[in-house]
Amino acid sequence: MRKLYSFVAGVVAIILILFCFAFYLQKSSSSGSQSDKLVIYNWGDYIDPELLTKFTKETGIEVQYETFDSNEAMYTKIKQGGTTYDIAVPSDYMIDKMIKENLLVELDKSQISGLDNIGDEFLGLSFDPKNDYSIPYFWGTVGIVYNTTMVKQAPEHWKDLWREEYRNDIMLVDGAREIMGLGLNTLGYSLNTKNYERLEEVEQKLNSLTPNIKAIVGDEMKGYMIQGDAAIGVTFSGEASEMLSSNEDLRYVVPSEGSNLWFDNLVIPKTVKHKKEAYAFISFIMEPKNAAQNAEYIGYATPNKAAKALLPDDIKNDKAFYPSEKTIANLEVYDNLGEKWLGIYNDLYLQFKMYRK
Repeated sequence: MRKLYSFVAGVVAIILILFCFAFYLQKSSSSGSQSDKLVIYNWGDYIDPELLTKFTKETGIEVQYETFDSNEAMYTKIKQGGTTYDIAVPSDYMIDKMIKENLLVELDKSQISGLDNIGDEFLGLSFDPKNDYSIPYFWGTVGIVYNTTMVKQAPEHWKDLWREEYRNDIMLVDGAREIMGLGLNTLGYSLNTKNYERLEEVEQKLNSLTPNIKAIVGDEMKGYMIQGDAAIGVTFSGEASEMLSSNEDLRYVVPSEGSNLWFDNLVIPKTVKHKKEAYAFISFIMEPKNAAQNAEYIGYATPNKAAKALLPDDIKNDKAFYPSEKTIANLEVYDNLGEKWLGIYNDLYLQFKMYRK
């Protein structure tokens, strides 16, 4: 009997040891992967890597940089809550959605330096009226990039894309709000319309554009346009900036009748584990020299007026990327349409993509 007791005691001891060992591995794995670093969740290639190195060197804070490819993917990951992120970079309409769903930390602005570097025109916008939850990071437009050697007449307006001479020459960025917005602007409607008949009219208008569409693509548009594989592309201003820097024959225009004015902002998700370090990073990225370096690397427009002053003249005076007040007056920020209407936009866009096949 004593042997039996000894045997049972030995088994129990082994089970306890294995349990403790497994618990230790799980704890060390989860803490080792994230808890000892500032975790930034950002779009791909959306910060100068040298700045991350500089931040660690100056503060001793190590950074874990993770990326997403859409606002929706970022939102889903943060809402699920299984992964801790200290900083994220959502766009305007998604910020509004995340605020309403209590997914963001209300900012303690006393812990952020450099707020006065942000231009007044980039503060107090509809998606965060008091900037209680977000700090401007980059802004830009949706417009038309074209190759001067491949078009007889340069496109200046959205309606120009329907010219017969552009047959099989146009690439579109793969985005429902952007391409539905192209149609809405062409017909003189708001980018945030909730009129179903108008949206159906837009789909029909886009269907008539299909003979001119070469492809609907993502990031690969940059390579195609730089190599001269297409004459025209509808894309974001920052993407266009990279194209122009690699091909001197390319130009970018924002149609004066209207387009999208978008903003990407820094936020602190409710999943934050390193709030003090997150504030330190936000302050670091708003220092004029750092913000200017970042803007030159990324190619998008900076909302940091002190940083803009440090940029080369050919960048800060380029009206294609820093449009005039007159052009900006005709631009619209995407509203958070809500699940119902966002679904309608997506469905009509998918129908358009299926139509062209």
